[in-house]
Amino acid sequence: MSGASDGRAAVLLLSGGLDSYTAGAIARDEGYELHALTVRYGQVHAREIAASRDVAQDLKVVRHIELDVNLAAFGGSALLGEGAIPKARELDASDVPATYVPARNTIFLSLALGWAEVVRAQALVIGVNALDYSGYPDCRPEYLAAFETLAALATKAGVEGHPCRILAPLLHMSKSEIIRHGITRGLRYELTHSCYDPDPSGRPCGACDSCRLRARGFEEAGLDDPVFRAWPRP
Repeated sequence: MSGASDGRAAVLLLSGGLDSYTAGAIARDEGYELHALTVRYGQVHAREIAASRDVAQDLKVVRHIELDVNLAAFGGSALLGEGAIPKARELDASDVPATYVPARNTIFLSLALGWAEVVRAQALVIGVNALDYSGYPDCRPEYLAAFETLAALATKAGVEGHPCRILAPLLHMSKSEIIRHGITRGLRYELTHSCYDPDPSGRPCGACDSCRLRARGFEEAGLDDPVFRAWPRP
């Protein structure tokens, strides 16, 4: 099969944020060769695309694909330009926020699964987290288990007895634990971008869910966020 890997391979969903960066580093350190997939889906925080390139280079991935799938044509999310990005929202609220993108992880994992068959990857790596997150339904353990079952049923590799696993090494970690794992691996978090509503220069807003979860994680880890070496703290 053209483009197939002879080693232990995984397709990493890489957003340019600290979670996908850390998940990729953990998979790399477990012996996987990484093929990184970044989806340009019409997100208003397109600054993360540039960050994904820096992160992919730092992880020394085999190949980095940036794929255009314009979910903004459907709409349905503040991250796709419909309405304002929520600020100062209660982080532990149980409602699904306006930044939820309909079926995003299902779409992204499906795309990654297609590439995984081509390169004969044994795993899909995703940086979802079920503790310090914004309440998205497609970040839950039962969702990932269901997708892994789907992958086994819906692919040639699966029916031939070589199903693709879902690796979500951050699933049960707090944000501070994720950051500590990355720091011990020498990760350069100044390369990453988390903010949903950066200014034109890329400076984080400091008030969206993603900024505040990141800030809480660094604070609880007892560390300074290196992203603010480039910008004053909001």
